[in-house]
Amino acid sequence: MNTVTMRSGSVIPALGQGTWNMGEDPARRQAEIGALQLGIDLGMGLIDTAEMYGEGGAEQVVGAAIAGRREQAFIVSKVYPHNAGKRALRAACERSLQRLGTDRIDLYLLHWRGAVPLSETLDAFQTLKKDGKILDFGVSNFDLGDMLEAEALPGGRAIALNQVLFNLAKRGIEWDLLPWSRKQGMPVMAYSPLESAGRERELLLANPALVAVAQRHGCTAGQIALAWLLRQDGVVAIPKAADPAHVRENRAAADVVLTAFDLEDLDRAFPPPTKRQALAMR
Repeated sequence: MNTVTMRSGSVIPALGQGTWNMGEDPARRQAEIGALQLGIDLGMGLIDTAEMYGEGGAEQVVGAAIAGRREQAFIVSKVYPHNAGKRALRAACERSLQRLGTDRIDLYLLHWRGAVPLSETLDAFQTLKKDGKILDFGVSNFDLGDMLEAEALPGGRAIALNQVLFNLAKRGIEWDLLPWSRKQGMPVMAYSPLESAGRERELLLANPALVAVAQRHGCTAGQIALAWLLRQDGVVAIPKAADPAHVRENRAAADVVLTAFDLEDLDRAFPPPTKRQALAMR
């Protein structure tokens, strides 16, 4: 399993697990817990969640999955923008810690920008880190302009990571945000690496070029799409899987080695950006 090093020096797996839509249906709870535990067994101990997911339900699922094996997990959670003020952020963090059943969050992110000034959020993050409630902090859904603004503020240089929408079909960050992030030594965490469920995912995975590359490697189109992300420096992918077969499929993608021929075919089918684009968001 490849790893990525954050600005703080912490080393994390390049392939983790997402939890969007988990914790919403009690009937699926045990299957979701089992899927996350299998992922940890396979080396995907990085688990991404948020207080927004199932209004805390996903964090509870994660907490059950890591019970008794906290040291094997790297927990990422995200705070709502309206909870990003000095007092509200601490309270939100405490609620997340309780749902997760742990004494610290490894990486705590601002889910997206809101009305609370970034300076206040960064100050609150630094206090939480000093108090040991979180080990690192970062942001999500920040474009280059947002990052430049944040970097100029006190504590901005301590931002460990930016989580954004990035996949073969949505490559806009390659124009400016990704190159800048690499220069800063700041990893990018790609959410929806296989697009969101529904028509967008169907179109991505049915793309003839992607299918052809997958056939050459004897694997699935989804594995090729993940392998394309994982081959890139400073990129972490967090696909969601709620059944054992899907978890194993995702893990196997980390072992796929794409050739220059494969990459040329994928670039023709999914062209890189030729100009600046608005940040894609889900």
